[in-house]
Amino acid sequence: MISSARSLTLKAFLERLEIEASPAWEYIDGKVVQKPMPQIHHSRLQLKLASTIESADDQLVASFPELRCTFGERSVVPDIVVLTWQNIPLTVSGELEDGAISFAPDWVIEILSPDQKQTKVIDNVLHCLTHGSRLGWLIDPEERAIVVFQPQQEPKIYRSDQSPIVLAELDLNLTAAQIFSWLNMKRST
Repeated sequence: MISSARSLTLKAFLERLEIEASPAWEYIDGKVVQKPMPQIHHSRLQLKLASTIESADDQLVASFPELRCTFGERSVVPDIVVLTWQNIPLTVSGELEDGAISFAPDWVIEILSPDQKQTKVIDNVLHCLTHGSRLGWLIDPEERAIVVFQPQQEPKIYRSDQSPIVLAELDLNLTAAQIFSWLNMKRST
């Protein structure tokens, strides 16, 4: 197991086999940190949101849960990475290239877990924006709020019937209430 107290180089970190163990390990500011194990709210929101984004138009974007992104001297594993079609790494035969991406995703989505520090997650979203991401979301299930980050703009908080900003290419209109309604599993009788 990698100790978070021990500093490694990014290259040495990426050579370690155990970094892909669940939950994933991240390399931030020279330190190795393991993400918390997702809980049920986190897992449900991650599944539903990734599939909803992809189904909006899979010819424009693709969503990838837990995809390693290594750039700007960090290696992070956002909860959902959204890539526009031109940024999806493909082989000459048109298949997805296997492995991590080495650039900031177009849209990065983080879902706050109960044991996670907001500051750490916000720091990762801001790192992505600094290095080229166009959009970042921090979803807080406990607060039923979505914080939206865009380059050179102040963050905005969306709740209830407000619709958080999505990538301009997507025709997707979701409200915060719709997203958090995915946590309600009550069956109609």
